[in-house]
Amino acid sequence: MEIMIEKLEILLKNIPLDSGVYFMKDAQDNILYIGKAKHLRKRVKSYLNASVKHSHRIALMIQQIRDIEYIVTDTEAEALALEANLIKKHQPHFNVLLKDDKKYPYVCITWSEDYPRIFITRKRRLTNKLHRYYGPYVDTKRLREILDVIKANFSLRQRRKPLYKNRPCLNYDLGKCPGVCQNLITPEDYRQTMEKIALIFQGRTDKLIQQLTQQMQLASADLEFEKARIYRDQIYSLEQLFATQKVNLPDDTISRDAIALSQDDQHTSIQLFQIRVGRLIGRLGFFTNHGQNDDRSEILQRVLEQHYNQIDSVEIPSEILVQYPLLEEEILTNWLTEKKGKKVNIITPQRQQKAQLISMVERNAQIELERNEKFRQTNLKSIEDLAQILDLTTLPRRLEGYDISHLQGSNAVASRVVFIDGIPAKQHYRHYKIQNPEIRIGHSDDFLSLQEVIKRRFSKQDTYPDLIMIDGGKGQLSSVCEILEEMNLMDKLKVVSLAKKREEIFLPYQSEPVETNPEQAGVQLLRRLRDEAHRFAVTFHRQQRAKASKRSVLDDIASLGFERQKRLLAHFHSIDYLREATIEQLMEVSGIGLNLAKIIYDYFHPNQS
Repeated sequence: MEIMIEKLEILLKNIPLDSGVYFMKDAQDNILYIGKAKHLRKRVKSYLNASVKHSHRIALMIQQIRDIEYIVTDTEAEALALEANLIKKHQPHFNVLLKDDKKYPYVCITWSEDYPRIFITRKRRLTNKLHRYYGPYVDTKRLREILDVIKANFSLRQRRKPLYKNRPCLNYDLGKCPGVCQNLITPEDYRQTMEKIALIFQGRTDKLIQQLTQQMQLASADLEFEKARIYRDQIYSLEQLFATQKVNLPDDTISRDAIALSQDDQHTSIQLFQIRVGRLIGRLGFFTNHGQNDDRSEILQRVLEQHYNQIDSVEIPSEILVQYPLLEEEILTNWLTEKKGKKVNIITPQRQQKAQLISMVERNAQIELERNEKFRQTNLKSIEDLAQILDLTTLPRRLEGYDISHLQGSNAVASRVVFIDGIPAKQHYRHYKIQNPEIRIGHSDDFLSLQEVIKRRFSKQDTYPDLIMIDGGKGQLSSVCEILEEMNLMDKLKVVSLAKKREEIFLPYQSEPVETNPEQAGVQLLRRLRDEAHRFAVTFHRQQRAKASKRSVLDDIASLGFERQKRLLAHFHSIDYLREATIEQLMEVSGIGLNLAKIIYDYFHPNQS
């Protein structure tokens, strides 16, 4: 260890005093941490100073450092922008502050599509750089109210897929949709509407109201009174939406954000209030697994950096109120000023109304922290109760639930749902289409279906759950145990079943159910898991049935595409007439040559070829 310290001290002497970005690496050359600094050498030296008391997280990182690299930049703002890009690219373990735990929802606008959609999501899926996310919003009810007002006053697409092929649905006649499915509005005109809506989530409602007022006046001057009425109603709805959100502050024409946090031993809750023209237009929430031993100023700094790195420059406020002075306030200020193109001030208020605002934000963060802790304790009690019911030596943190869904054997599917610490982990959910040829219309077999799914799930080395729950009784459980024994996994996996009628829990090789109270916390947890597995399976089964109902027998004929199928049906009017057609009659259809006509004929007359 002394040799390593000497090596790092030698590296330290070669690090310049310029601003830039530094990389902490371990013995395997993995990047542990990426940071930025106004003076690289001073910042890196602070990590190796034995007299400095670091948080547990930083102390653990320092123990693993074996190499230090750096990139010099011209300005501190460049260093911050470069750090953000590098963290996004490499995702170092010790840089992960805000995990996307789906605690709060976002609003997404899919700008990559010709006709962008707007919807609420619990996860930022950064699959397309053109998509825009706003949030995360703490007040879900308020967020849905905003969306309801938007959908009631702006004509937007109502469905992801059209209901009819050749005509719009009732939403078009009611004025709720501009006829996107039939291209009755151009993508350019539709995007103009979406740009107006985006102003609301950017905190620029005033600008939107100004635009609508101008358009209303122009429409009125042109005697287009119906159009002017629509603009008037939109303006009124937007004014009413934020009428009760007034926050009394001096200089209420200044846009500002206020951020504060509250901590317990294991978690930190951060709240960010967005105030525009004296009105609270958004309340964003963040959670991290950093506790009271972690530096509060550093957490606030990181949250602000991550938040403002993800938003457009027009959304950056002129003033940011912070609960504690930031460690690198000058760097953040310069970067935000450069990004916005106007001066941005970061203030730590000490008295009067701005300090009261910070106190209010802190109280909200504390309330969210307490609510999160109460929810966590409730889940923990359910897990502990379940462990006691099943006589488990360790707490079952990861639960997997399985269910089968079909209609008399048709479109048989299965589901796997996962709960981690009592919370649905939807990123681990999976669908399965049953592939066993014995499972078909008129012949269902849940036992075989479950065996197939379990074999497919555990045929490869993967994360083993602490407990497997099968939706069903003793028969379903026995079939799963049989396949697990064949795979030599019975000793590694804990499996139970939950019967629907009496909510009875069955254990392997036991004829009688476990003695429980259906209202016990552990049983309730299994019921939630079972119900979620059932919901997930039924939903997928219905999707498969819908697809099958739209499927044509012509889809099974090789080389016969959609356009040729349309021509055949237009010529023969039905599959029955098509089935009776000769090769010569088939060739009368445009695009059907001799070879393809023979293929079609042989498909309908397999015994004659």
